[in-house]
Amino acid sequence: MSTATNTVTPTEGAQAAARIPGKVKGGHHYWWLRLRFIISGSIVLLVILMAALPQIFTGFGPGPTENCDILNSNLPPSALHPFGMDVQGCDYYTNVIYGARASILVGIVVSLIAFAIAAAVGAIAGYFGGWIDAVISRLCDMAFGLPFILAAIVVLQLFGQRNVWTVIFALALFSWPGGVRFMRSSVLEVRNREYVQAARLLGASNSRIIRKHIVPNAITPLLVLQTLGVGGMISAEAGLTFIGIGLTPPAVSWGLQLAAARDYIDAAPHLLIFPAVFLTITVLGFVLFGEAMRDEFDPKGK
Repeated sequence: MSTATNTVTPTEGAQAAARIPGKVKGGHHYWWLRLRFIISGSIVLLVILMAALPQIFTGFGPGPTENCDILNSNLPPSALHPFGMDVQGCDYYTNVIYGARASILVGIVVSLIAFAIAAAVGAIAGYFGGWIDAVISRLCDMAFGLPFILAAIVVLQLFGQRNVWTVIFALALFSWPGGVRFMRSSVLEVRNREYVQAARLLGASNSRIIRKHIVPNAITPLLVLQTLGVGGMISAEAGLTFIGIGLTPPAVSWGLQLAAARDYIDAAPHLLIFPAVFLTITVLGFVLFGEAMRDEFDPKGK
């Protein structure tokens, strides 16, 4: 009596795997992910470079300089000035380039602060559990009960002159609760794994276990979340500044440029268009980059 057996040759296995999108390098899904990662990463790198070293992109300084001429106020784009001139007769391209600095700085620093707080507090809540977890969770619930933008407006109203650091303080004050819950959930999955149990049996202290085993293996989802959050913080700064609550002159930012352009929409629409385009592309770049990181490092989030 013969017994039928089902065998799969290596060639058949490779062909079957190739039919699963994203599983092998030949899949269309894989190449779309690669392309999205490259494009969004290039946008993020470019705007960070623009914020850190604006002199690379323009030879002038921001605001009124010796190169400004009030007679050229609000002139439209031309070959010599591709973004036109602003209200004071200054090259608008230069001001838009320098406007990246405040917006990018706010977005990145706020996200880094939220990341650090969420990593530390979330790891403690998830690892120890019990009353510690309960207290931290209730604090997060209280923070979630405050509308983010409204709470930031209330804090910013306490400052007469609002610069980059006061805006960072107001946004960072309320941007950590979501990250804490995210980190806590990741730690709950990690804390009972074999290598953590082995570290306990070997006599490692709680602080060492958290630093060496818990955080490194639970941090990736939080990193992805905060990368996605950079775009949100940039939008929040621009929105607060646009309504007159965020940055104030002599600061230079896309939000201030959008606010100043409101009175000249009909006469000089370029004053609104160019900072709006740069702001939109920057936020979209960070969001797509965060999604690409999620797909790359956190398959469960796909």
